[in-house]
Amino acid sequence: MIGYITIGTNDIEKSAKFYDELFKLLGIGRMMDFDSYIAWGKQDGSAGFSITKPFDGKHATVGNGVMIGLAASSPEEVDKVYKKAMELGAIDEGPAGYRDEMKGFYAGYFRDLDGNKINIHHISMEDLNDFVSK
Repeated sequence: MIGYITIGTNDIEKSAKFYDELFKLLGIGRMMDFDSYIAWGKQDGSAGFSITKPFDGKHATVGNGVMIGLAASSPEEVDKVYKKAMELGAIDEGPAGYRDEMKGFYAGYFRDLDGNKINIHHISMEDLNDFVSK
């Protein structure tokens, strides 16, 4: 459904280093690399993630209520990415762990260096199917 997601940044080099470290833990590398736009993703056609300096030249700001969820292959991978985000200067928005709202949903929440809210999560297909069918 989603082709790619783009978030704004005011310091593309600093933001790129932050996301390089996180995506490395997920086995994802850069797909595109320009002066004002960098994108990461797999070469399998799945959704990509990108950062950019705003096209209008204005200051990048955070969308209130906007959050991007990044899928991990296991709860352990969630832990690694969440821990790395904290080491790199992210702001904690909810530590990695199971969430009561959804059986089997393991997630950590943080704000990146520009204040964008990010979620790293894992849920088994069985638990997801149980949740969706209700």
